[in-house]
Amino acid sequence: MNKTELTEKLAKMTGLPKVKAGEVVDALFDARPGKGIIAIELDKGRKVAIPGFGTFSSRSRKARKGRNPATGKAITIAAKNYPVFRAGKTLKDRVAK
Repeated sequence: MNKTELTEKLAKMTGLPKVKAGEVVDALFDARPGKGIIAIELDKGRKVAIPGFGTFSSRSRKARKGRNPATGKAITIAAKNYPVFRAGKTLKDRVAK
């Protein structure tokens, strides 16, 4: 399912016009800077927990040594944060059926 299909299903299930449903999807999932509720919370180091569905969070990866595969030269890979989604029990059980 892509974003357009998600928007159409949301509009159908809730009775919202497609434009409004698209705005809801964008408000939740937009990853551009300053946009998207989930991304904004992750930027602040907070978790977004949706009971039964799952939890969005961010984790940090320490700086580490690496090697440029083209030249073989040793490099330092900078520390960074990355997003994580952990499915909730209800979602896991439903998918496992």
